[in-house]
Amino acid sequence: MFSFDSIVLIDDDPINNLINKRLISKMNLSSNVEEFLEAENALEQIISLGRDKKLLILLDINMPVMNGWDFLDQYEQNCTGRDDIILMLSSSIDFQDRKKSEEYLSVQGFIEKPLTSQKLVETLPDHVKKQ
Repeated sequence: MFSFDSIVLIDDDPINNLINKRLISKMNLSSNVEEFLEAENALEQIISLGRDKKLLILLDINMPVMNGWDFLDQYEQNCTGRDDIILMLSSSIDFQDRKKSEEYLSVQGFIEKPLTSQKLVETLPDHVKKQ
């Protein structure tokens, strides 16, 4: 169906990361799923990767130190030229959060927790599904 070189989970809740990693592993989207509890560590890892790596990034909004919005600001400054797919994955049901996510060119979707395989497939951009 579609595949990624790596899937990056960024959420300060280790239980959410564990559940999401298991779900994604069953979907066979990538052989490599990385979990980050701190957005700044994920950003450093992404910056260090080659631009040819195809990443799916699932990003929580509310995290300490660097939240999802801070991550996106830094990502868009430091990761130009990357072709990653970033999906916001948040427990927020605030319409303003969904609207704000649309202001970022790098964000291609918004999923309310909990993550399900159906929500993930439905949210991925069409051009990715055809690969």
